[in-house]
Amino acid sequence: MIIETIDWLIIAIYFLVALAIGIWASKKAGSDTQSFFLAGRSMPWWLLGISMVATTFSTDTPNLVTDLVRQKGVSGNWAWWAFLLTGMLTVFIYAKLWRRSNVLTDIEFYELRYSGKAAAFLRGFRALYLGLVFNVLVMGTVSLAAIKFGEILLGWQGWFTLLIACTVTIVYSVLGGLRAVIITDFIQFVLAMAGSVFAMFYILNLPEIGGIKNLILHENVIGNLSFFPDFSDPNSWVPVIFVPFAVQWWASYYPGAEPGGGGYIAQRMFSARDENHAIGATLLFNVCHYALRPWPWIIIALSSLIIFPDLKDIQSAFPNLPEDKLGHDVAYPAMLTLLPPGLLGLVAASLIAAFMSTMSTQLNLGASYLVNDFYKRFINKSANEQQLVSAGRLFTIVSVCLGAGLGLTLTNASQAFELLLMIGAGTGLIYILRWFWWRINAYTEIIAMITSLIIAYYFNFLNDSYAVWIEIVIGAVLTTITWIIATFITPPEDEKTLVRFVGIVNPGGPGWKKFEQKKTIERWSVPKGILSMLLGSIAVYGILLGTGSFIYGNYLIATSLMVISLICVYFLLKAWFQNSFKAG
Repeated sequence: MIIETIDWLIIAIYFLVALAIGIWASKKAGSDTQSFFLAGRSMPWWLLGISMVATTFSTDTPNLVTDLVRQKGVSGNWAWWAFLLTGMLTVFIYAKLWRRSNVLTDIEFYELRYSGKAAAFLRGFRALYLGLVFNVLVMGTVSLAAIKFGEILLGWQGWFTLLIACTVTIVYSVLGGLRAVIITDFIQFVLAMAGSVFAMFYILNLPEIGGIKNLILHENVIGNLSFFPDFSDPNSWVPVIFVPFAVQWWASYYPGAEPGGGGYIAQRMFSARDENHAIGATLLFNVCHYALRPWPWIIIALSSLIIFPDLKDIQSAFPNLPEDKLGHDVAYPAMLTLLPPGLLGLVAASLIAAFMSTMSTQLNLGASYLVNDFYKRFINKSANEQQLVSAGRLFTIVSVCLGAGLGLTLTNASQAFELLLMIGAGTGLIYILRWFWWRINAYTEIIAMITSLIIAYYFNFLNDSYAVWIEIVIGAVLTTITWIIATFITPPEDEKTLVRFVGIVNPGGPGWKKFEQKKTIERWSVPKGILSMLLGSIAVYGILLGTGSFIYGNYLIATSLMVISLICVYFLLKAWFQNSFKAG
């Protein structure tokens, strides 16, 4: 594989476009924190939804999918497909509540919902933890994928890949703030989807593959095609199906799939023009993320089992690849080296775009935590808007250096994915219930956070003898039991704070009756929201599996699944959208 002039030209054009957007957006971004971190709360639903999708698709995402498919088959993807349930809960229950809160960050929410020193501690600690530790871990994961991509596809050393891509990312993120991030996200998404689809079709037509029919019948592939694991073997289906659906989707805190919505998903909702735009954005995100995007990656991953059946085959093809970076996730960029000039440049630019999209979002999000919830709240309460924006830009630069540095020490995508799941195991239910149960307090979250971190540390550094799924279940159960006990033995939040919260957010429901100062006009939407979540999830899963069945040639099953999806969409429209959502 040789990167030719046309490929470098395509990559260079993309860099220039990203920089131009940053310079253009800088005229508005530097005025105040609302502009820098929330794009002036003026973004439309479709642009925010695409931005969420682009951020979730980073360079590590196809690598992770490839790792799962090669080791566990297509069914291994339920480890992240299960998070659709969390996403749909956010759409139909939490999106409007977040937008009503009118906070700058989801961490500022702590002092809206809780009170006293415990709330202040929680806000400050979470600002540092999520803004630095957790955020840097996410960026490290993304950087790892970029390193592998650069070494295999571009022939660059890892540090040089990060230097170039991070420099451009820093420039447009620092100059243009979230507005620049969101606009570049749109371009990055279009580029990334086009790149993955074109790459899929080209690879399928390689002589070694011989089209989709030959692919699905190949002896190296046929055992990896099933949508579901072997239900006769608990070791197969329990970690892939039971744990994700019974525990993981509600119990774990994972970027882009936070129970109750949070992180960059919440940031996009805060940036929406109104509640309806926040709902529309999150719905578009979940449809695109789960139903439209996975199959090009899956097809390329399956094809890699023919071209590079074992790790030794990848090692032989790329002898300069460092041994500590060799893993099944490397098979994705390895397959891309087979692309012709021009298409290779498009795909390379799309993967660089994917990296920059996630990095820029994490940089802006992390800086918003550090500025709004730590610096402004605890260090310099009298700071003016210009000082806060300058601090945000400084934190952006520091964060990218730390994230890139961590990326140089990690080894594979699944390693980081599992670590992130483990860290948040057991905390997710709090983020779901705190909106509707007044008894949840600041100590609940503090105890849960400390417990999950201790358990994650134990399993990752002191005792790694258990399978990852067992560790996640143990962590979730122990953490949940601990915070439930803590909730009942610690004092509740003061009545004034709870009354104020209900007055601003109006969550409704039996959990807040005693704190409502006036009878709410709006009917409690949670029952309808849960029904809509189920209908929406079935519809999206139907499209996802129906598309896969069509690819496999199972047209009757594909048609049946699509019909089921359409029926769910029909009832969803009747149950919710006719009266509740009109996207402008």
